Amino acid sequence: MKTFTSMEEAFKWWLITIYPSLPAEVKKGKLTNAWRDFTHKRGISHARMQEILSEYGEIEVQILIKYTPK
Repeated sequence: MKTFTSMEEAFKWWLITIYPSLPAEVKKGKLTNAWRDFTHKRGISHARMQEILSEYGEIEVQILIKYTPK
């Protein structure tokens, strides 16, 4: 299990580690568009990154917010 501090960090790791090993026929369409959008900073939503990550493994997203009033 790997842990990340942001969805972008997790998706970048996936693009570097998992994406290259996928068969060429799988990389067409949605995955290529996501790779291009992320790499060229065209904008990719957290929901879209999470959807792709969940297709190739289990993903658990936790949000921690700490607030201390004055």
